Amino acid sequence: MLLSLEDATVRFGGRPVLDGVGLDVAEHEIVCVLGPSGSGKSTLLRAVAGLQPLSSGRVLLDGRDQAGVPAHRRGVGLMFQDHQLFPQRDVGGNVAFGLRMHGVSRPRQEERVGELLDLVGLPGAARRAVAALSGGEQQRVALARALAPRPRLLMLDEPLGQLDRSLRERLVVELRELFSELGTTVLAVTHDQGEAFALADRVVVMRDGRIAQSGTPLEVWQRPADEFVARFLGFENVVEGVVSGEAADTPWGKVPVPAGAEQGARSLLVRPPGVRLVAADAGLRCTVAARTFKGTHVAVHLQPEDGGPRLEAACALREAPGVGDVVGVEFDAAEIVVLDRPTAA
Repeated sequence: MLLSLEDATVRFGGRPVLDGVGLDVAEHEIVCVLGPSGSGKSTLLRAVAGLQPLSSGRVLLDGRDQAGVPAHRRGVGLMFQDHQLFPQRDVGGNVAFGLRMHGVSRPRQEERVGELLDLVGLPGAARRAVAALSGGEQQRVALARALAPRPRLLMLDEPLGQLDRSLRERLVVELRELFSELGTTVLAVTHDQGEAFALADRVVVMRDGRIAQSGTPLEVWQRPADEFVARFLGFENVVEGVVSGEAADTPWGKVPVPAGAEQGARSLLVRPPGVRLVAADAGLRCTVAARTFKGTHVAVHLQPEDGGPRLEAACALREAPGVGDVVGVEFDAAEIVVLDRPTAA
């Protein structure tokens, strides 16, 4: 295992900001740590980099305990969201910075800078001024600088956070392809779930300094561990219910659940595609309270007439009912997740 955190804990004023975290990152794996502000994800990154000492626990790289090893000797690369480029140096000078620190000869520096600028899509840009670059170009220069010393582990802190959405979506695809091509091991932190799911081999969701869930993007998306993870991922159709057999009693009435679901009082997630609209005299009778255009579909917000919590359905563009329309709702068990109970903090 390239990176291992064992019971890693960081306390500020006695309060745990990182609370007994255990995490392994394999060589060539891309892991994205996802979570809201204050969840501990950036502290985790700084602890691995050697910028934040642990209160207890261990960080191991290639099986070697990093206690007492300064940041510049850990052999990791770190890229921040604000790029932190040197404004007095041109592009080539920025990319070559780590190479100079490692005593690489000037001819080899120039060769390596050229290779990296080609790799990140900025061929021939070595003599350009940093101030003349766009935000996306500065991001590419920062990435080239982080990759220059060939780090064992590349760490990214909100790597695309300052870019507009269309540029972020384009760059995240390019980064995924680049890291796969290079075989780079990556540990990234972000609050943007779309960015994490597009980039990662594995997603780690954090809450209050602990890992709430870890899995492939598909696993986390299809089966959020608990209500916190489900709501953090943007799912709104979460309700309390009592599971008995293959159905649950909920404020929306009887809702089918998958075979083998945990029984008793549970939280349930109904994905929007699992909310099926039918004739008003069938199923749960609802009024369309609002519609939100999502590009590929329309999110239809439904208010049950019996006063239960709102529901969100995903409808095809041409089939979405209008605000004020009355519809019936039925549920698809394949789109329902019986959530785990959250671990006590």
